[in-house]
Formats: sequence, C-alpha cells, structure tokens
Amino acid sequence: MVMNTWTKALVLILMTLFCSFVYWKTVGEKKNSIGLMTYLQDIASPTVASTTAPLTTLDTPKEPGIFFIETTDRMFPPALVVCSIESAARTYPDRPVYFLMKGLTKNIPITLKSNYTELFLLASLKNVHILPLSFEELFKDTPLYSWYHQVDPSLQRFWIHHVSDACREALLWKYGGIYMDTDVISLKPIQIEDFLVAESFSLCSSAVLGFRQNHPFIWDCMKDYVKNYDGNSWGQQGPLLFTRMAAKLCNMPDFARSGDGMCQNFSYLQPKRFYPIPYTEWRRYYGKWENADNMFDMSYGLHFWNYMNQDHMEVTAGSNTVAEHIFKNYCPLTYHSLLKTKPG
Repeated sequence: MVMNTWTKALVLILMTLFCSFVYWKTVGEKKNSIGLMTYLQDIASPTVASTTAPLTTLDTPKEPGIFFIETTDRMFPPALVVCSIESAARTYPDRPVYFLMKGLTKNIPITLKSNYTELFLLASLKNVHILPLSFEELFKDTPLYSWYHQVDPSLQRFWIHHVSDACREALLWKYGGIYMDTDVISLKPIQIEDFLVAESFSLCSSAVLGFRQNHPFIWDCMKDYVKNYDGNSWGQQGPLLFTRMAAKLCNMPDFARSGDGMCQNFSYLQPKRFYPIPYTEWRRYYGKWENADNMFDMSYGLHFWNYMNQDHMEVTAGSNTVAEHIFKNYCPLTYHSLLKTKPG
C-alpha cells in the first residue's frame, strides 16, 4: 500500500512537470509567432491589421485598386517588391492593393507560424490582398484568351515579361485601377483615373498606367497585343505597344512646355512623375544621399529600373544611399523587418 502511494505521488509529480513543460513551451512558441506582428504594430501606422494575418478570402479582385503581379512561381519576394507594395498600401490607404501571385494556391496558408515572412508582412496591412494569379481565368473574355492558348511559352524568349504585359492589360480592362511594376515605389497618390506615363520625351512606359474598368483604349491595346505579337522582342508588347497606340490618338506632348499632357480622353504624365532618374543613370538609387531632398518633388513614384540591375545590387541598412532613404520613409515595415534585421 505504501509503495502504491509513493508510486502515485511520483506519477503526479511527473505529470505536473510535463504539463508545465508543455504550457511554457506553448507560451514560448506563441510569443515567437507573434513577435513579428507585435514588432510591426510597434513601428507601423494604424493600417496594420490586428494579431493575425490570414490570406485574403478573395479569389479575384472585387473593386478597382492598385495591382501588382508575380508571373513566376516565386513565393519569397525580395525586399524591393515588398517595399513597392507596402508603399502603395500607405500611399492609397482607402484603396485595395492587390498582389496576384502565380505560385500561390489556396493550399498555401500564410499564417503566423509560416515561413513566408515577406508575405506575412504584406498580409498584415489591412488594405493588401494577396491573391492567386490564373492566366486562364484572367485572359478569359478578352482578346488575349486565344493568344494564350496558341502561344508556346517554352519557345518565347521573353515569356515572363510578355505574359506580365498581357496581365496588366487584362486586369485594368476587367477591374479598373492602377497597375504598377514591383519595382515602383509610391510617394504620393495619383488623383487621375485614366493615364499613361511617359518614360522619356519619346517613349511611353508600361511600368505604371491607370484606367477605369472597360476603357476602350485598353481593349484596343489587347487587340494590338495579339495582332502584332513578337516573342523575340522584349518591348514589343510593353513600352512600344503603348507608345504606338497613343500615337494613333495624339502626338507626344511637349512636356518641357506643358508639363503633363492630354491624349484625347486620358492624361499623359511627364517623365518626372515616375522617372526622375532615367534608366541610363539607374545606379544613382544606390549612390549616396547627397542634395537629393528636392529631387523627387514632382514625382508620384519612383521606378527603380530593376531590369537593369543585373549585378543584383541591394538596398542595405546604414548605407546612406538614396534607396535606403526611400525605404525608411515609404516602406518602414520592409526596412525594419527585412533590412535592419538581416544578418551580416
């Protein structure tokens, strides 16, 4: 009987210790899992969501917004992409910001315990929606649908760029809003609904454009895309398409004299609105911040020319570069959680 009593006491003690271990382990894991969220809330504006960051329940956009796309299967976007989306969410707090990803499926949860730190950061912003990107569904009921089923991606030299060109047109036609490349950092809101942006005094950009839903210009652009498709030309379906389509309606405005111009029923924004640093000088973003305070006064946003960045130059904390100053001011979550915390 005495032996049984000691045995029961020992079992009770062991059970108590085990339960305590499980409890404190669970508490520790919980603290670690919400550590990033707490940190984000500490440094962020009120646009950060509460204690969870589930993926959006939307399958497709439901209203006009700001669109970003990832046409590869990449699920870990670099800091520049995250900054671009965060800056848009802050610049347009009352508008939905959509990030459509080809590699995303409904079976990939973006939760507090996931390894998708970058996506978790974006999902923590109240107006950001991370959605799957289906080419089949997006191109349906547009002139691009037949092209998509006829073209062989494996034979296309610039497939990722060309399918991205097609996606931005289909998105604006179906939903309306503003499309931006993932290397465009927003500085202040564009108040115009229908617009193209000039990259230079002779070339139209395809990195930023905005149109209302079902705008006839976008429909005509999709038709031209299919009719004049050239898989061996990088810009044929991008800047060159918008340049030649606008040229059918108007002459290139004299930006030096008039600032922004008009092209029938849409605006034509001058290069300084998004290209204060031209592509030939793109490395200036990674140069020292010297006398740059007024450089971007006329800009709605900045195109970082990431396509030119073949050396994979990165923004680094403490570098005192133009890019670091931009990150600090316009995407502080990205800066503090992906740059300042980076080992090295």
